[in-house]
Amino acid sequence: MSSFSMLNRLIHIDASLPESLQTQIRQKLVEGILVGAIAPGSKLPSSRKLASQLNVSRNTVVLVYQALIAEGYIESKERSGIFVSEAITQGKVEQSPSEKRFNGTNSSNKHRFKGAIATTNATSCPADWRNYRFPFIDGKYDSSLMPIKEWREANAKANASSEIQAWGKLQGTEDDPMLLDQIRTKLLPRRGIQASTDEILITVGTQQALHLICQLFVNNEVQVAVEEPGYPEMRELLQHSGAKIQLQALDDKGIIVDDKLDQCDIIYTTPSHQTPTSITMPMDRRDELLSKAQQQDLLIIEDDFEFESNFLGQPHPALRSLDKDNRVVYISCLSKVIASGVQLGFIVADPSVITELKKIRKLMLRNPPLNNQRSVAYFLSMGYYDAYMMHLHQVFFERWLTLREALNIYLPDCINTGPIQGGTAYWITGPKQLDGEYLRQKAVEHGILIEPVKRYFAGTSYPSNCFRMGITSIANDRIREGVEKLADLIHQLTQEHEETLSSAKGKLLTDDELQHVLPGSILECQMVYGVPCTIELKENGVMLGRTGGNDNEVDSGRWWIHNGMYYRKWNLWGYGEMKGFYVIMDGDEMKWFDQNYCFVRQLDYCREHPATTHLARS
Repeated sequence: MSSFSMLNRLIHIDASLPESLQTQIRQKLVEGILVGAIAPGSKLPSSRKLASQLNVSRNTVVLVYQALIAEGYIESKERSGIFVSEAITQGKVEQSPSEKRFNGTNSSNKHRFKGAIATTNATSCPADWRNYRFPFIDGKYDSSLMPIKEWREANAKANASSEIQAWGKLQGTEDDPMLLDQIRTKLLPRRGIQASTDEILITVGTQQALHLICQLFVNNEVQVAVEEPGYPEMRELLQHSGAKIQLQALDDKGIIVDDKLDQCDIIYTTPSHQTPTSITMPMDRRDELLSKAQQQDLLIIEDDFEFESNFLGQPHPALRSLDKDNRVVYISCLSKVIASGVQLGFIVADPSVITELKKIRKLMLRNPPLNNQRSVAYFLSMGYYDAYMMHLHQVFFERWLTLREALNIYLPDCINTGPIQGGTAYWITGPKQLDGEYLRQKAVEHGILIEPVKRYFAGTSYPSNCFRMGITSIANDRIREGVEKLADLIHQLTQEHEETLSSAKGKLLTDDELQHVLPGSILECQMVYGVPCTIELKENGVMLGRTGGNDNEVDSGRWWIHNGMYYRKWNLWGYGEMKGFYVIMDGDEMKWFDQNYCFVRQLDYCREHPATTHLARS
């Protein structure tokens, strides 16, 4: 087959791809030469002929040929044409096509494995998650958020000749001093941490940081307390190190501090936003945990992977910043959106700990790539990281609120997210009859991805009616539609257990009875995210609403009665849409049912003494 015919089959260019036509042609030619599809010494078509064949400008092909000649892939022979260089494959070991390398069945090395990891904690997120319209998956990121222009500028500075000479002179296991100083002065003060550069170690992400710490501090004689539910990858690292694991339960303040910790040597915790529930550990629990560590001579591993996503109130200081006895080893990273590609994290600890961790890191790699370190250092020093984090915080906060609002509107009496202050995911408790794993499987059929929770539990017992929904990978304008579809699916799966208008206890109110009951009344309920809400229905048709909690909100609107139904329209809440409800009174409890006779919400009703009413959870 001629080289012209071969190229006709090898090179296929696509103008819709982000790569330039020149880049696509070059890549195909190099690939063909290196794999032997275009043989050494073979003649290539002229630039004019190849351009005509590919329907591109001749100048595009000329530039490709010039670049490949300069790099030694091809050569130009006077009056003869362009040929593939015969020197390009020198030193390559040739293997006969008929030579059989090995029989995969008979040559298995599995019987030799000594350090294999048995795991059942694979995520249920499909590889093609980007093709789903509603990917409520935490940790998968919207690449459009990456500040590409600024990152390219930082890379350009880091790869200037003078900079390459500078970071190229670093010896042994040393990290980039510029990055260490930027972390010390820009990132750690946000967490209240003061540290010198000899107290910081750069790692290839937080996972390597956890691996190094397990290598240094853990063996089969050490007992480690971990959160239950908790971060499964850390649990697997501990199991692989032979540690004895103490599963420590959670409450609404995070990891419980009790006598069970007295038998432990190490506590691993995620206090900023607990994995996977997003609970933020308050100051009193942090003080309690540090006191326990001091009393029992415990080491604390603080995994602060998500401290920059606190949306309600100010972030609490890191445990490391409150530590007076040098008992906390602190782990964090750059924002996940950057870290997922650059893979840089860091450890903050006593200099003696950092020295030992460097020795262990040297056995794997001397240090994370220094060009990446210098690029991140410039990204920080030029203020791009701060600006980027402000933008990311705004985007994620908007998505977080949108998801919370949608859950509260479409599943008000069906789920509970718990009172959290931030994070990038909601831990959701559904109706007790709900099978979270089956819901996940059915949701996929509707283009919805949610996360099951089984992998976060070490034991076989876990709440099957729970699931997680994240906001990092889904555009804000798709959240409401996705939640509405998910709500319909949940109602379908649990409808036989749901209360309906015909089966509800109490009295269905008529127009006259609604006119007697509603004007001047105060209704109280609880939002799905755990804060109380009070609704005042004034006699003139004005409606006033107020929520409690850290971010108390107020809104107003109108209410009226028509054809045996109570109607309301908020100015802001509920997307400002009109909704109508049938009302059933059962003692001091009021129940709302929608136009399809499905149960929507339960409230407490009061006419004269609202302060004495009992708040019912909805």
